[in-house]
Amino acid sequence: MGSQGGFGQSKEFLDLVKSIGETRSKAEEDRIVLREIETLKRRIIEPDTPKRKMKEYIIRLVYVEMLGHDASFGYIHAVKMTHDDNLSLKRTGYLAVTLFLNEDHDLIILIVNTIQKDLKSDNFLVVCAALNAVCRLINEETIPAVLPQVVELLGHQKEAVRKKAVMALHRFYQRSPSSVSHLISNFRKRLCDNDPGVMGATLCPLFDLITIDPVSYKDLVISFVNILKQIAERRLPKGYDYHQMPAPFIQIKLLKILAMLGNGDKQASGQMYTVVGEIMKKCDTTSNIGNAILYEGICCVATLHPNPKLLGAAAEAISKLLKSDSHNLKYLGIDALGRLIKTSPEIAEQHQLAVIDCLEDPDHTLKRKTFELLYKMTKSSNVEVIADRMIDYMISIDDSHIKTEIASRCVELAEQFAPSNQWFIQTMNRVFEHAGDLVNAKVAHNLMRLIAEGFGEDDETADNQLRSSAVTSYLRLIGEPKLPSTFLQVICWVLGEYGTSDGKYSASYISGKLCDVAEAYSSNDTVKGYAVTGLMKLYSFEIAAGRKVDILPECQSLIEELSASHSTDLQQRAYELQAIVGLDSPSVETIMPLDASCEDIEIDKSLPFLDSFVQQALEKGADPYIPESLRSAVLNIGPVENRDQHEPSHALRFEAYELPKPISRPSPVSLASSTELVPVPEPIYSREIHQSDKGTTSELRLKLDGVQKKWGKPSYSHPSVSDEPKTTNGTKQPQDSLKRASSSEFGKQQAEITVVPSEKKMLAASLFGGPSKKPPPPTSGHKVSKSGNHHQAVEKTAPLQPQPDLLDLGEPSVSNAEDPFKQLEGLLGSGQDYGSSAAYSDMPTSSQNQRSSVSDLLSSGAELTPSTHNLGKGSDTKNSLQKDSLVRQMGVTPSTQNPNLFKDLLG
Repeated sequence: MGSQGGFGQSKEFLDLVKSIGETRSKAEEDRIVLREIETLKRRIIEPDTPKRKMKEYIIRLVYVEMLGHDASFGYIHAVKMTHDDNLSLKRTGYLAVTLFLNEDHDLIILIVNTIQKDLKSDNFLVVCAALNAVCRLINEETIPAVLPQVVELLGHQKEAVRKKAVMALHRFYQRSPSSVSHLISNFRKRLCDNDPGVMGATLCPLFDLITIDPVSYKDLVISFVNILKQIAERRLPKGYDYHQMPAPFIQIKLLKILAMLGNGDKQASGQMYTVVGEIMKKCDTTSNIGNAILYEGICCVATLHPNPKLLGAAAEAISKLLKSDSHNLKYLGIDALGRLIKTSPEIAEQHQLAVIDCLEDPDHTLKRKTFELLYKMTKSSNVEVIADRMIDYMISIDDSHIKTEIASRCVELAEQFAPSNQWFIQTMNRVFEHAGDLVNAKVAHNLMRLIAEGFGEDDETADNQLRSSAVTSYLRLIGEPKLPSTFLQVICWVLGEYGTSDGKYSASYISGKLCDVAEAYSSNDTVKGYAVTGLMKLYSFEIAAGRKVDILPECQSLIEELSASHSTDLQQRAYELQAIVGLDSPSVETIMPLDASCEDIEIDKSLPFLDSFVQQALEKGADPYIPESLRSAVLNIGPVENRDQHEPSHALRFEAYELPKPISRPSPVSLASSTELVPVPEPIYSREIHQSDKGTTSELRLKLDGVQKKWGKPSYSHPSVSDEPKTTNGTKQPQDSLKRASSSEFGKQQAEITVVPSEKKMLAASLFGGPSKKPPPPTSGHKVSKSGNHHQAVEKTAPLQPQPDLLDLGEPSVSNAEDPFKQLEGLLGSGQDYGSSAAYSDMPTSSQNQRSSVSDLLSSGAELTPSTHNLGKGSDTKNSLQKDSLVRQMGVTPSTQNPNLFKDLLG
């Protein structure tokens, strides 16, 4: 093997690593690795191989696997090495098997006994190696074999063993919760472990448990608050610091836990205000880890019961993030602001110009996050500006997935907050024109239904104006090249249904446009089908009105062409058109009534008109209908009453068949009532049937009631957005108060943000419902918006009083009797290290289960006082806006929750 190289490995191994690092192509690397595999295959099976060399061979196998090649021929040797008594070899074997094998590998059964033996070892390093393998390799079937030993190790004298035992139990809970459900109390006990590392490991399983059932762990709020306060006061050893931040990862986990426990609970939230405010105040914003803790603190404040001073501190922290030069910190600020406006909508107005800067930033990720924030802030007064911005952004991107989500959100905003129907149709036209077939087909159906139903009131004039506006806009767009197929279907349907209703356009003109569409998109059978159906509606309405129908030559040639089409659907439509043109006026009016697309079609499931036909067929010897419940037994041979007792047989039968029994012929009425066939519209052109053809064409389909639907994505809808936020106090502050505000850092930032171009001010006014204004200092007393009976009024602070401390929140302390940390501090000697066991040994693990009444909870759907600023376009009054909003809800009702485009980013 050559002489020894560095790190105790042979020179041959080091040369292998060096040669692979110097390769310039994947093919050259593969040649070197394949040559190494052949060498290892030959040497690893040599008898009397020294253990030192075998250890190196196993390490080289790990290296081969890391490069993506198969080293399964050496797995068994790694398993054998776990049985060795030498500590170095055993740990190497455990490391190799955890990298080589998975929990379902066949070799797992060979190391279970070894793990059981090593878990009882006196050497804690061996126990730690075995626990590492337990977390990686033990599956649901083998958990009972090692569970007792792992639980026993929770009381081990070494903190490293206890920490790994907690991690192993957490892994067991993730794989099989039922197997460790009786051991959940051990996590509560380990929360008070003497070692902070064990306590930190316990937070992970407790986080999973609290996520599922927060109510059961409300009694741990005081314990979590105590731990977080000790960390903030730097009572942990220096070894837990990272970039001069004390135990930052434990802080983040605790803030997440407190956010879940304090959500919707006023009393529990009151116990957290002080420590959360202290954490946010001590964050070092010059490092990434400090900003991470600050962001998590803002998220925690957004979920707790609202506190004015904490909200002010969160707003100040968001301002620092938005003013940063780093795109990552701006992204954090936009995301945090989106979380905070759910609790305090007026905070967004304080940062409106910063939001505009992010909206115009060239970074696409930041821009998408800003659009998500604006999506949450949309209301009737700013929907036009936001929708236009979103459509412009949608046009500028090429990613089909992002374009689909942006289009869906534009549709949702237009449906819920459109100031007028004309604007809604224009917005939908732009979405269809630029998003193409990426728009959900359900959107097209809802648009057609809106045009057909109109306002949903007895305002026929407004409905006709809406339809006339739609026809005019579609005639203008129909000449555009390469329109999406879904949009063309909507255009053909609207032109066929309402093209001549207002008298502005003749039937020959509209029919010529429809023929042009069918000719321009000759390869799209669906579009041609919609065009032919539109022609049929036009001619039907003309015949029913007593006017003479003049079929254009190009329309006649189109009908003749489609009559010989390979598509049976197009043939049927062409023949139906020819048949309707030859009928008289009363017949056509009965078949194709005017504006009947929204009428309900009554279906008689018994199909009585088929009774005579069924009776004649039965008399001629036809077989009766077999119910669906008996069809599965048709393959069984034997009498009907015995078919369920025999399995279908594919072998030959040699016994004699039984004589056939006379068949009782059921009456036609019973056949009709027992049938499971119901007429349903043909799926290819269901829209015309439901909306204008009044069920003239139907087919029979089996009922599928009760069958689970496995396909189909949810439709688009937008949850109700809260009303306009109450405008902040616009009164002028005294001169002394302004001086104090300008002396602070936050005041300087706000002073910088006020100097902006006039265009940016106008855009901010359009988006946020009012002119840009300088926000008051967040720590000074100011009014907050009320939400029912749940928000409590905040008293105004005298302008000449000194600035209050952030942590003086005016809430009751954690413990009413005495300081909860006096007992802990009393246990610490003068020369005792902060990492001693006293820091956690007497920590309370439970307290009385304090829950606030329902009346004290913050209602997420509370009404807010609407803003006095209404900058919607047009001359519509407030009443008409409310009327149009009601129309959108009645005409187009979304059916599912809106999609979350960025839910995989930052939680």
